Amino acid sequence: MNRNLAKGLQVAWELPEFRSGVQHLIDLDEVATLLAALAVSDQNREVERSLLTLLRSASDSVEIREAVLLLLERDEVRRPLIAAAVEPLADRPGQAAAVASAAEDPAVRREVRAVLDSAKVRELIWAAAENQVRDSRFGLIRRVAVLFVRHPSVRRLAWALRRHGVLRELRRRH
Repeated sequence: MNRNLAKGLQVAWELPEFRSGVQHLIDLDEVATLLAALAVSDQNREVERSLLTLLRSASDSVEIREAVLLLLERDEVRRPLIAAAVEPLADRPGQAAAVASAAEDPAVRREVRAVLDSAKVRELIWAAAENQVRDSRFGLIRRVAVLFVRHPSVRRLAWALRRHGVLRELRRRH
């Protein structure tokens, strides 16, 4: 995971309204420790796996998922996270601009919400993420293909990302 993205997540995590909204659902200290570890080291696979496990259980909780999605609707939270996410793309300005544009689009955020509302889709997304962490390219491609073939919400999200040029920029040679 990108250190800058982890730092952006730390900023969001420190917002009192967010923490107070989820403190009864998850171990706040565990999350803070994982985010701090990711912010200083982007090579630790065990920390990444721990965070993926925590994120997976959090995404399965309706309350946490809703809290995060509502938080991302706030400009003061979303914009620093976008900046952190696109910072590593400085050498690919087209891709950075496309990602930032998509993240700012309320229609894209609605499609993200629709995708995350499906337990089957979330399960496939986490399986793809685990394949990515294990460097299983075939497994990753297979999971992504299943997502597109079986779930219209994923296709709508892909179409929304396409409108912003994200897919075109991902295919472009650097």
